[in-house]
Amino acid sequence: MPAKPTLPAIATFVAAGALCVGGAILTVSQIEARSASAVSEALNTAGYDWATVSADGLQLDLSGTAPDEATRFRALSVAGRIVEGTRVIDRMEVEKRDTIEAPRFSVELLRSEDGISLIGLVPADMDRLGFMERIARRAQNAPITDLLQTASYPVPEGWEEALEFGLRALERSEKAKISIAADRIDVITMADSEAQRDTMRSALRAIAPEETTVTLDITAPRPVITPFVLRATKGEDRTRLDACSASTEQGRDAILGAAEDIGLTNARCPLGLGAPTPEWPRVASAAIRALGLVEGGTLTISDLEMRLEADAETQDFGRIAADLRSELPEEFTLTALQADAEAVEPDAGPAEFTATRSPEGLVQIRGRVETPLSRTVVSSFGRALFAGNELSASLDVAEDVPPGWGARVLAGMEALAKMNFGAVTVTEDQMAISGTSGSQETTAQITRLLTTQLGDAARFEVDVAYDKRLDAELALPTPEECVAQINSILSDRQITFDPGSATIATESRDSVAAIAAILGRCDGVGMEVAGYTDSQGREEMNQQLSQQRAEAVLAALLARRVPVGDLTAVGYGEANPIADNDTAEGREANRRIEFSLAEGQDPETASAEAETTE
Repeated sequence: MPAKPTLPAIATFVAAGALCVGGAILTVSQIEARSASAVSEALNTAGYDWATVSADGLQLDLSGTAPDEATRFRALSVAGRIVEGTRVIDRMEVEKRDTIEAPRFSVELLRSEDGISLIGLVPADMDRLGFMERIARRAQNAPITDLLQTASYPVPEGWEEALEFGLRALERSEKAKISIAADRIDVITMADSEAQRDTMRSALRAIAPEETTVTLDITAPRPVITPFVLRATKGEDRTRLDACSASTEQGRDAILGAAEDIGLTNARCPLGLGAPTPEWPRVASAAIRALGLVEGGTLTISDLEMRLEADAETQDFGRIAADLRSELPEEFTLTALQADAEAVEPDAGPAEFTATRSPEGLVQIRGRVETPLSRTVVSSFGRALFAGNELSASLDVAEDVPPGWGARVLAGMEALAKMNFGAVTVTEDQMAISGTSGSQETTAQITRLLTTQLGDAARFEVDVAYDKRLDAELALPTPEECVAQINSILSDRQITFDPGSATIATESRDSVAAIAAILGRCDGVGMEVAGYTDSQGREEMNQQLSQQRAEAVLAALLARRVPVGDLTAVGYGEANPIADNDTAEGREANRRIEFSLAEGQDPETASAEAETTE
């Protein structure tokens, strides 16, 4: 019978087993640590320092966020080269990518004599056929070349408004490049004249989308000015620039700067072609400074001829003239004259001729002429100049008229014909022209006319006010037409408000823009903006709400840079219904905005009372 194991033997076996297990655990831990360290070092060396390695038994966990799927796979490959791939547990994530941004939609409209070309990228959901039809209607069926590309992305906010504005700009241009995006519109075009350019710029700014950046580059050809004239007068009450010409913006700034230095402000100096010499700005500025040194007088420059006249009170006029002459190029001639302080007034009953033209079109000519033939010539010349106007002539034949009298009379009548209404007075030593015109160039035109026909020694004064309501280039509507055009818009697209409030509804933005465009051409016309409601609710509350809504319309127009000083907001509540308040359609019609001429403004004289600009 074998011997039973003793207790020491059992303890020995247990100790040996524990040592084996401990050694195995230690060995595994060392393997885990070495593997994790080796893999981590390899990943860092490869540039994958975003990856974290941790041991879990003989397995290695890889965690972290990879920038993309390909990088995650490469990190796994690096770890698999260090340890067996089955030991690597992938717990890595991949960085989330943002949704691909929509492309920038834009359209470039190119209009020339050959037609219209469309280039750009537009939303696939856009009604391209309808867009082409809109272009054809506005461009009088000009040939259209469609080179547009499409992309299937949502239509950006403001896209339709930008397209509509671009088409309106295209409609006003014979040649243009119009770049349209939802947030920006660039218009490059040409106008036939500076007046048309200003009108086009004002009209486009009035209808520009509020949330879109709009740039307008509108050029106009410069007219030919002949002769190149500058005339300035210094008197006791004020100094004025009757006529001015410049060929460059730098030259104009130099001339106007010299004029401002001698007290002449708010002057105009049109740009044009035909300067007799590149020295014109410097010469004109020097002559204006010389005029500033005299007590009173007149400066006239016509091409290369200059005339400076001073009154008797001017001291040291000889030195002033000599200094000016030293600054002139050789091609210029200077005539410097000073009035004789001892000169006596002419005898009583001097020769005089007057011609007047009324706003109603009545022309009257009175005064002396040299011979019966001269009387016939002056009358016939007047009928030819003022064809279509009623002419009344009362001319006396007198032999004691001064030399050159007939030429001065005819020149004065021609000057009168350049004004819409005014008066011309011709005396032995002076000619005075005053009146109102619908052109800002009339003063300069009259000055050139008189200096050309009578010479630069002619004495005359020109005082012509500019009234833009008479400007044929602007073609401004009458007050009645202003009101009718606005109410026509409201009849088609009435301004609506959010229920029970004075907040203008979004869909009424186009109506406000259209009214703003008309008001831009109706400056100076007093109007009443009337607000009305239906009969629902208390009468007092309806009156207050209608007043707030009328005022909201003024605020919306003011936000579009429309002067509202001539507009008055009045709320009439439920008064003056135009439909039956017992029906939904009738109540909707009664909730309205109306424009009318302001009370006390005579429709027949409103145009004549408009503000004039010198």
